[in-house]
Amino acid sequence: MHGLINRAIERFVRDTYGRDVWGAVMRDAGLEFTEFEPMLSYESDYTRLVLDALAAKLNRPLTETLEDIGTYLVSHPKVEALRRLLRFGGPTFTEFLHSLDDLPARAQLAVPDLHLPELELREHGADVYSVRCRGDLPGFGHVIVGLLRALADDYGALALLEHKGMRDGCEIIDVRLLAAEHTCGRTFDLAARAV
Repeated sequence: MHGLINRAIERFVRDTYGRDVWGAVMRDAGLEFTEFEPMLSYESDYTRLVLDALAAKLNRPLTETLEDIGTYLVSHPKVEALRRLLRFGGPTFTEFLHSLDDLPARAQLAVPDLHLPELELREHGADVYSVRCRGDLPGFGHVIVGLLRALADDYGALALLEHKGMRDGCEIIDVRLLAAEHTCGRTFDLAARAV
């Protein structure tokens, strides 16, 4: 597993719950180090051990914790750069949804050895979609649910999202867009701001 994914989990825990909780998670996971290096690769088992230890430490279902990680990746000020990269997917939430298929490839332009799960958007009618998520880390679809919820808010859209489980080796996420322009959303400019 790429270190950037593990580092994102680490930053989520440290920024949300503190360094002490992160230290306890790493001890409970049985790992002999305390931080992930973002540009290294790690055994996939490490990620699963950390996520299981985190869910146990927080006494919450892993699925909820994964959704919180997805929300964090869009909404926390310390990861604003990722929010900006995601918002380049389009000026509206609908256009962003249609850019999801290209997201893993766009990520590889920045980090060639980063392999995100494959994403496929399917349209089932007016404002009704499903996202198919296929990857090596089971449960990653829950991260996508949290990310999409936060991005819908960011764009000012009102969307109902539901993780529907596994089908044909893919996690399925139902997306029902209730209002494309529900609120004004968060301010976003494509041009970089002068300091």
